[in-house]
Amino acid sequence: MERLLSLKFRILAAKKQNKMRKILVIDDNTDIRENIAEILTLGNYVVSTAENGKKGVEIALKELPDLIVCDIMMPELDGYGVLHLLKKNVSTQYIPFIFLTAKTERMDFRKGMEMGADDYVTKPFDDLELLKAIEIRLKRSDIVQTQYPKDDKGAIEFIKDLSTSGLIAIDPVNYDSEPLSKKNILYSEGRRPKYLYYVNSGKIKTFKIHENGKEYITNLYNTGDYLGHLALLENANYDDTAEVLEDAEIVKINKEDFLKAIYNDLTIAARFISLISKDVKQKEERLLNLAYDSLRKRVAKGLLEIHRKFGGETATQPALNISREDIAQYVGTATESLIRTLSDFKSEKLIEIKDGKINILQLQKLDELLY
Repeated sequence: MERLLSLKFRILAAKKQNKMRKILVIDDNTDIRENIAEILTLGNYVVSTAENGKKGVEIALKELPDLIVCDIMMPELDGYGVLHLLKKNVSTQYIPFIFLTAKTERMDFRKGMEMGADDYVTKPFDDLELLKAIEIRLKRSDIVQTQYPKDDKGAIEFIKDLSTSGLIAIDPVNYDSEPLSKKNILYSEGRRPKYLYYVNSGKIKTFKIHENGKEYITNLYNTGDYLGHLALLENANYDDTAEVLEDAEIVKINKEDFLKAIYNDLTIAARFISLISKDVKQKEERLLNLAYDSLRKRVAKGLLEIHRKFGGETATQPALNISREDIAQYVGTATESLIRTLSDFKSEKLIEIKDGKINILQLQKLDELLY
């Protein structure tokens, strides 16, 4: 009874919020397909259905739904094929895509996510679970497609909206704040970044000192603004100094929390980077590569670059004696995520780890992950 009441409440809420969104359901199981369609129709979604992948691609290209729910194992064309074809098409490449699957093996999840799937719902699934996944992905799509100013201001508004909606876990409310007096320095030009800063109250200025000794302000930040994000994304030293302009209360969000929130969702990462890249075109290519490449690709690329920098072109060179933290910063990810990926590479016999040092066993196979 409690589950039915929760389902009824979520359906009523969806009716108020979804504004007749179009959902395409692709599944060769008639019972599952019709059950999903019924639930979504009750939630005031406009639902189209397809009994196989080939038909699903045809409908998607014709109707351009707001979201697609797709089974993996199907005749004609499987779910991976559907996703591949739609991601190649300009008109459908950004449509949120949720896989339905009875397969729970780790490699299946990894394959789908690396191809660009937004989420997974495993059969048998709870109706509430599916509705929630759809609502979250539609909400994310709305924010990502919002026309923000292509500058720091737009990036700040983007982070605010994502944080307020619960799509990224860097809500300043969850972090301690620190009072700072006028003239206090948050960070200095040339120093390494450690935090994303949030202005809980007060005003902040960022500035540079010109070669003639004069200070010029590069930006001003008010209550509700974030700062310090560009240096974190570039993994570069600050190129200006941040100083309290008016007594302030500042929240410091850990660097790894910010990077994890951004890079855990490649669509969000790409959108954020596109907003801040207006004045840093020369650095845009590297940042976009970090956003669009999967974590496995980024780590593989980083290991190869470090290997070639300090070793050479063959796999028989000395082991890489570099800290996990340094590798993580080099590829733009959290240390924990790097360690998990290195563990995967080790289990796949791509690398070997002895006494903390990394030996690349399969140089060619690691290089093939980039394509």
